[in-house]
Amino acid sequence: MTSAEQRWRRRTPDDASLPGSGSSLKRSLGRIDLTAMGVGTIVGAGIFVITGVAAAEKAGPSIVLSFGLAGLVCVLVALCYSELAAMVPVSGSAYTYTYATLGEGPAFLVGWNLLLEFVIAGAAVAIGWSGTTVSALDSMFGITLPHAITAGPGEGGVVNLPAVLIIAAIVAVLVGEVSLTARITKALVAVTIGVLVLVVAVGAPHIDPGNWAPFAPFGWSGVIGGAAIAFFAFLGFDVVAASAEEARNPKRDVPFAIIGTVLIATLLYALVSAVLTGVAPFPTLNNGAPIATAFGALNIGWIGNVIIVASIIALTKGLLLIVYAQVRLSFAMCRDGLLPRRLAATGRRSTPVRLTLVLGVGCAAIAGLLPIDIVVELVNIGALSAFAVVCVGVLVLRKLEPNRERPFRTPLVPLVPILALLGCALMAFTLDELTWVRFAIWVAIGVAVYLGYGRKHSAFAATRVPVAPRS
Repeated sequence: MTSAEQRWRRRTPDDASLPGSGSSLKRSLGRIDLTAMGVGTIVGAGIFVITGVAAAEKAGPSIVLSFGLAGLVCVLVALCYSELAAMVPVSGSAYTYTYATLGEGPAFLVGWNLLLEFVIAGAAVAIGWSGTTVSALDSMFGITLPHAITAGPGEGGVVNLPAVLIIAAIVAVLVGEVSLTARITKALVAVTIGVLVLVVAVGAPHIDPGNWAPFAPFGWSGVIGGAAIAFFAFLGFDVVAASAEEARNPKRDVPFAIIGTVLIATLLYALVSAVLTGVAPFPTLNNGAPIATAFGALNIGWIGNVIIVASIIALTKGLLLIVYAQVRLSFAMCRDGLLPRRLAATGRRSTPVRLTLVLGVGCAAIAGLLPIDIVVELVNIGALSAFAVVCVGVLVLRKLEPNRERPFRTPLVPLVPILALLGCALMAFTLDELTWVRFAIWVAIGVAVYLGYGRKHSAFAATRVPVAPRS
């Protein structure tokens, strides 16, 4: 086949559903495990930080509506994810779905962009974990760690050692059986949700309705601007789709977990933001610890320490699941030959040990040595590009294979995918120009990697005998 034909040659959903290349993962996750992973990824650091920033800078008390709007867009995207996840129940998430709908070249770029999202997000969360933990040690126990070992060279230090150590601990967990990861995740999710319920229960009696007036001080533009920020707090539900190959009944449980994850997160964000803006004037919430700030004004400061501990727990489980997702995505790309296939080898516990170690080292190097503040928006644009492609994939596959069995069907096609695309575009256009430039550079590097390596080593292309051209 010609190189152009190969770049656009797509797998059928049947092809994409085959693990292939000798490596497969153990199916041990139920719908509760999958939902816990999704909720654990979304309800992480965002709920402890995003709520305050979005309320103070964009929406005021109408941040509740902003979270509802962002949640609606995510539900639309989740419905599209669910159809493809049920049809193609293997590792790889949007990468695998794109392979089955748009072809190998676009699939590589989607996977490449998701890899950017996961690696940078993992490093950023590790740095956040380090900062929160260092602050907690100082405020709660009077232990002050030297700046040289708590910040990278770009911030006047030598290495962010706590960030490196937490990634090392996460890697140690992930090279074990996935069932251990699931058990740890469920425990951490339970603790985090318990603390958030405590926040709502303790704060509700102290709500002053006067703090909700005016409800939308910045108008509808503020509600939409708040939704653009709030949307990023929902990123991560695709970790459920990335774990489809380890689900016991992926065609039933993955769609359930994806949609359930988004709905649970939307409810939690809305409740917490309503309590925060009711307990304290919204301008006071513009800081890194809005929940502790709000409750500190009520003279019940004991909950501040609870929130700090909960933040550390939330960051820990968020990091665990981000690294888990980047490993599963890369596993699919390596197994397909688009990245070095040797890395996809699984150990005696059916986990990709080599790949986990390589990605862990890379993530730790970024977290330990580099400041992430400049490039963190690349996380968002990488995710939004993948979400948009999934929505397009649903439309394409409905056109190409309308009679194929679909265990889960996205309702109201083409309306739902089109609305999801418009929502993603709205969020993407709020990002600054420099982010788009950096994203273009990353995509250009990806094109070079695909043309120089992936196209030549593609396992799928090797299994297809070229058809002789007609004379």
